[in-house]
Amino acid sequence: MEAAKPTLQRVASIDAFRGFVMLLMMAEVLNFSSVSEKLPESTFWAFIAWHQSHIPWIGCSLHDLIQPSFSFLVGMALPYSLASRSLQNQSSTQMWLHTLKRALILILLGIFLRSMHASQTNFTFEDTLTQIGLGYPFLFALGFRSTKAQWIALGAILIAYWLFFALYPLPDAYFDWSQTGHTAQWAHHMEGFSAHWNKNTNAAWAFDQWFMNLFPRENIFYYNHGGYSTLSFIPTLATMILGLIVGRSLKNSQIPKVFIKNQLYLAAGLLITAVILHFAGINPIVKRIWTPAWTLYSGGWAILILTFFYYVADVKGYKSWFSPLVTIGANSIAAYIMAHTLNDLIDQSFRIHLNPHYDQLFGVPYATLVSGMAILAIEYWILSWMYKKKLFIKI
Repeated sequence: MEAAKPTLQRVASIDAFRGFVMLLMMAEVLNFSSVSEKLPESTFWAFIAWHQSHIPWIGCSLHDLIQPSFSFLVGMALPYSLASRSLQNQSSTQMWLHTLKRALILILLGIFLRSMHASQTNFTFEDTLTQIGLGYPFLFALGFRSTKAQWIALGAILIAYWLFFALYPLPDAYFDWSQTGHTAQWAHHMEGFSAHWNKNTNAAWAFDQWFMNLFPRENIFYYNHGGYSTLSFIPTLATMILGLIVGRSLKNSQIPKVFIKNQLYLAAGLLITAVILHFAGINPIVKRIWTPAWTLYSGGWAILILTFFYYVADVKGYKSWFSPLVTIGANSIAAYIMAHTLNDLIDQSFRIHLNPHYDQLFGVPYATLVSGMAILAIEYWILSWMYKKKLFIKI
């Protein structure tokens, strides 16, 4: 009889944090903005809607933390993945083949999901999966390096990316604003040195005007409406490296209190540094182009959230509190795919087989809450069934 392969025990806080992030993403179907628009006098719904929306340019909402948290968790999981594969006696070649395969699948899956309902393949590389896929081989290579080397790589990436933007020329008097999707009077433009990180007038935008037109397209690419860019995978890699550093520290930690104290100091340092860079005009906090200051700022928040889950679930032992989140987090890829493919199908099924106006149960203002909760209930039921059956989609 063949012996069972040795495995590492899953860390509850990592799955809980991942589940929390995925739940925030899946909950977009609740569309709080629609409720807020129908109840304009409600400050409560305005606040909730604001945190379920992306900031137009400068700043951060809870929703803006989804992508960096997911990227951070990819880095956190790598030390455990490497240890597990070593226990299975996988060679370096086998690990690298798996890494490259995983990166390619993530990139292609991201393109596929962005191409749904399109007349042709939408070659785009700024979404969560493709950004992670583009940087993952570099992250994997760093996984074998010392923590010092990882910190050096993190710093080098952020400084080089800052220089890349800082040295790109600002728009002059003859600049063609029609290629940016907005005007010189756009309300969220920054002035002075920070203008190097303005929407669709920066170095990453210029790169995409060349790179994106190398692929078949219905129309010439001039700009991304949201200001997102392909090259954001570079600072996203820095976010993953930060997760890698924290993940290794957690894996090697023997005294939980020391780990927690160190992470709180690290988070505070990252947040303070980011805020100083922003208000000193050195580098603004902008998620859409993943500025170095954003990498530090979002990384600080990711560490704080992770530390909270670690303290409650792993140190105090209250894992049962987060069982629903662990159920979602353990199958994050499945949750991600369902959120991008099943929402409309489930909603249509309810309208056909239950009632065309089932979402009007509590009145028009709350329609998206009813339909959204129905969709989330079905998707969670599927994830719960998969969890009980130990069916996990892994790449």
